[in-house]
Amino acid sequence: MPSEKENTPLHISIDKDDAARHDSPKSGGTPRSSTGWDGKLRVEKKAELANPEALSDPEYSDEEQVLPGETLEADEDLLDDYPSDTEEIDCVHARVSSIPALRLERFKAVTRLCLRQNSITEIEGFSCLAATLKELDLYDNLIAHIRGLGDLTNLTSLDLSFNKIKHIKKLDPLVNLTDIYFVQNKISTIENLDSLTKLRNLELGANRIREIQNLDNLTGLEELWLGKNKITEIKGLDALKNLKILSIQSNRIRQISGLDSLTSLEELYISHNALSSLSGLENVRGLRVLDVSSNQIPNITGLKNLDNLEEFWASYNQISDFAEVESELKDKEKLTTVYFEGNPLQLKSPALYRNKVRLMLPQVMQIDASKLSLIHNMIILY
Repeated sequence: MPSEKENTPLHISIDKDDAARHDSPKSGGTPRSSTGWDGKLRVEKKAELANPEALSDPEYSDEEQVLPGETLEADEDLLDDYPSDTEEIDCVHARVSSIPALRLERFKAVTRLCLRQNSITEIEGFSCLAATLKELDLYDNLIAHIRGLGDLTNLTSLDLSFNKIKHIKKLDPLVNLTDIYFVQNKISTIENLDSLTKLRNLELGANRIREIQNLDNLTGLEELWLGKNKITEIKGLDALKNLKILSIQSNRIRQISGLDSLTSLEELYISHNALSSLSGLENVRGLRVLDVSSNQIPNITGLKNLDNLEEFWASYNQISDFAEVESELKDKEKLTTVYFEGNPLQLKSPALYRNKVRLMLPQVMQIDASKLSLIHNMIILY
């Protein structure tokens, strides 16, 4: 049994093994899991997908592969032995199906509650935590409807990723939210977010969204993640003057547009679309990171105004002209990283490609996956 320690924040962490010891499973089912993009625990630059076919197939779904997990009985006493002044509770992959069964009313100081990877179908039983709860994580459950959150007005972070939600609703009272994660649901419309004016980060990747809309009130938004949807046009962003990161990869976009008002934009991820040019970036002068990989771009004209560019990712396009690369990028003093692998200029002369780029762009320290060092005037790849 856990013991209380005076003057030390208390933290409960229960995983599937703890739950198994506490309540032996009654069936031999395989624990439910999801593969794909975890918007909250983001891997730097690019995550390596376990299901790469999802990028090329807009109708892809892995729901058929999801197996039911073992669940806790309704009278389970999983948390009963833990101190009432616990501040953080983690019940990850613990076979929880009923939130009321956890008897959370015992806990008077909980600020963070994580119930990831369980079998929860209904959001309920949280009102007793309204005075203290700031972070709620319900990632990877079986939730189809948003409800039961209205009393949690102190909440700053809400993660409902990897569920079965079709509509964003009933979040109006949660005016202190700064971070919302809806990755991998069934959402088709961005809606009902007008009251969340403190929002800084909105993650809607891997849904069914066709249009960027209803964001005008979110003027404080700094990060917007819309990868792997069905969006055909960049629009509806004019009010987002504070937006620093826009991720819209794996959609159906044919041209870059709608960015002129984004004066604070620093990172743009627009890989895996159908772009044929870089036109439309002229006024996004603060851009530091640009990822246009896996498109149909034949040349890189359009970068002249991007003096702050530090990283340029353009792998797997149709770029073939070294002279053009030099002309567009040689004056970018802050440029440290370029990716051109999979383009004709790399495929035609793979043995000479990196040295050519290095000589043209001496300020660059990384070409594709290789970092460069200049020692005794010799180029060394490691």
